[in-house]
Amino acid sequence: MNSTQTAGGLRVLAIDDVPAALADLCSLLREAPEVAEVTGAGDPLTALKSIQSGRFDAVFLDIAMPGLDGLELASLLNKLAEPPVIVFVTAYDEHAVAAFGIGAVDYLLKPVRAERLADALHRVCRMAGAGEPAAPASKELPDTMAALPVESGGRTRYVRRGDVRFAEAHGDYVRLHTGSGVHLVRMPISRLEEYWESAGFVRTHRGYLVALGAVRELRSDSVGGLLAHTDLGDVPVSRRHARELRERLLRAAQRGELEQSS
Repeated sequence: MNSTQTAGGLRVLAIDDVPAALADLCSLLREAPEVAEVTGAGDPLTALKSIQSGRFDAVFLDIAMPGLDGLELASLLNKLAEPPVIVFVTAYDEHAVAAFGIGAVDYLLKPVRAERLADALHRVCRMAGAGEPAAPASKELPDTMAALPVESGGRTRYVRRGDVRFAEAHGDYVRLHTGSGVHLVRMPISRLEEYWESAGFVRTHRGYLVALGAVRELRSDSVGGLLAHTDLGDVPVSRRHARELRERLLRAAQRGELEQSS
């Protein structure tokens, strides 16, 4: 296997939302002679930011992650001008067919053995051409959260961000309020805010996000509190977030972004 190793070595991104599993994977990768640099990411958003700021030869990623699972993330990475080589590392074997279907070079089951990782790195080296001069790569990624996967009755459907008027925290889940109903997504609302704040969603309360384009007016409630009115109901606005919401609404109105069909 050493014959495939190039002078520069592989630059690898490891992704797993379980800290202990991520630490173990990074440790194994750093011990491999083919690997020059390892970056760890504990969630898909951090991974995407890392990819936008640097080039990687390979990505080793888990499948079961909240918000954007490994298969969906790998599909996004394949759309890059120079996609990294994909290796899945997971505790579940039922996704193997789908993983290879989107071009993964290997599928490792947890706990990962050093010998099995060596086989995967051998495949990565053949595919990645590590150490060759890197051509400038496009860092433009597709819109990663334009739709969210929702599990219901054993099926997965996708809720478009543009259909969501507001989101409401519900324990470890978020309720997405849309014209077609309320949908549950397993994700903390703070994470959803990170994903969607650049797309016109703003925090109005500890437990709420609202789409600026969905706000029809601001109202006072019976005790003097502030409410953001949408066609699907009123969203509470805390004093802490009231000023920012008003300023964001003003800027959006000036740009003509508050016109939304009913």
